[in-house]
Amino acid sequence: MSTGTAVKTISAKELASKVINHEDLFILDARNTDDFDDWKIEGKNVEIINAPYFELLEGIDPIKDKLPKDKEIYVICAKGGSSEFVAEQIAEAGFTNVYSIEGGMKAWSEHLEPIKIGDLKNGGVIYQFVRIGKGCLSYLIDSNGEGAMIDTNRMLEPYETFIKEHKIKLTFVLDTHLHADHISGGRKLAEKMDAAYYLPPKDAIEVTFEYQSIHDGDEYKIGNTTIKAVYSPGHTIGSTSFVIDDQYLLTGDILFIDSIGRPDLAGKAEDWVGDLRNTLYKRYKELADDLLVLPAHYMGINEMNDNGSISEKLGVLYQQNHGLNITDENQFRKTVTENLPPQPNSYQEIRQTNMGKIAPDDEQQREMEIGPNRCAVR
Repeated sequence: MSTGTAVKTISAKELASKVINHEDLFILDARNTDDFDDWKIEGKNVEIINAPYFELLEGIDPIKDKLPKDKEIYVICAKGGSSEFVAEQIAEAGFTNVYSIEGGMKAWSEHLEPIKIGDLKNGGVIYQFVRIGKGCLSYLIDSNGEGAMIDTNRMLEPYETFIKEHKIKLTFVLDTHLHADHISGGRKLAEKMDAAYYLPPKDAIEVTFEYQSIHDGDEYKIGNTTIKAVYSPGHTIGSTSFVIDDQYLLTGDILFIDSIGRPDLAGKAEDWVGDLRNTLYKRYKELADDLLVLPAHYMGINEMNDNGSISEKLGVLYQQNHGLNITDENQFRKTVTENLPPQPNSYQEIRQTNMGKIAPDDEQQREMEIGPNRCAVR
């Protein structure tokens, strides 16, 4: 944390650590109410209220009674500017522990938190990078100094720093599918670190760049670890899962902890719903119940484990996940084609970016990704 002359600040990384550690937090979100209702900071012990910046220009009297006197107050806005002004107003009103969150929700959306998931039985480690502000999950497998990245986000610096600090030689970069809710950094990371980039070919018909194809049953060796591809269509026609050393199942956007993947983001819901059911109710049923499921997204903070990671055994999900327990096929079809949240923000432009058809600049990419992920059936 740093202290300015008027107000203290806290970084998105420091705030994420507090949320992951389940600290009691009070947050004032100064964005417009529509933006707040669409997407906000969440945590198991987070209390958050909304008071738009323009309502506080003349002072904090409208919310003064709602502010705690005995704990820290964290103020956030879209980019970090308005929150400084509001935090100053609160401090001037006599509240002593007031912080403005640096970079606002944009910085919160981009923070990646690496968390160790566990060891590999043949030697090595698997890490989950939690994008806590957007619910995206990506993975680094490290075995005997060789590595593979799966479902990389566009913010490359956290991955590069982690890989270099751990002296890992990145060999493979794989995407489980063509993403529609966030921009993949996989191809750029592969180029920067001299690795091979892989994508399921059925999702890559319209891509404008070269890639290596992922096929059902393909195996990728890093160190003493084997990554096996399992074709699992339904969210997209090319969606592919990965089994790591018969311990971990990376499901992409097919299966989540509390839900299942939606089949409509390429406009193919009616065509792909049968594939989705076959993957979830037949293909995954053939896999071992003790595989630890590691999805590419999570829907809410309730899915987070005590250490901040997102995971659950496959057998447990078959007992507890509603999407895996719809016995009537017609009811399943209705659920995954009608019971859907709004489309992800800018999803068509994100798909085009991931195909290489358009090349938005960094600020445009940030704007395209603003908001929550919406890859799951409700």
